[in-house]
Amino acid sequence: MSELHIVAEFFPMNERDLDAVTALEASVQSFPWSRGNFADSLAVGHSVWVLRVGGDLIGFSVVMAVLDEAHLLNISVCQRYQGQGYGARLLRHAMETARLNHANRLFLEVRISNERAVELYRHFGFRQIGLRKGYYPASNGREDALIFDKELA
Repeated sequence: MSELHIVAEFFPMNERDLDAVTALEASVQSFPWSRGNFADSLAVGHSVWVLRVGGDLIGFSVVMAVLDEAHLLNISVCQRYQGQGYGARLLRHAMETARLNHANRLFLEVRISNERAVELYRHFGFRQIGLRKGYYPASNGREDALIFDKELA
């Protein structure tokens, strides 16, 4: 018997995705973006993508382009699909899309406590270039963010 192959596909995010993306974000983040944050990203023309597996929305990325640089604003994978390489696929897609849109460098911030994400970014060659004190809201006040960048050329 042959194994069923489920295809993961990228699609540009659209208005119909907003509820699912907002729900996914709320399920994996303690301080999630609002539906309005995602709608604003669509409205201003950020590079916003969803990843679907078997038709189900399982992840997304939001990248803002500024001249020849890009900033990864948000990236998430549904809890059920974490640890299976989908975060790496989303990150690779975000980098490639930014590069195709003429970005030479990609920046991002990540919570100091998000060790899995930090490990992923380092695996892809991102380097820490700074620290933003008290950048993220946290249950005990504020949490610092590591600032990373990567050359895309």
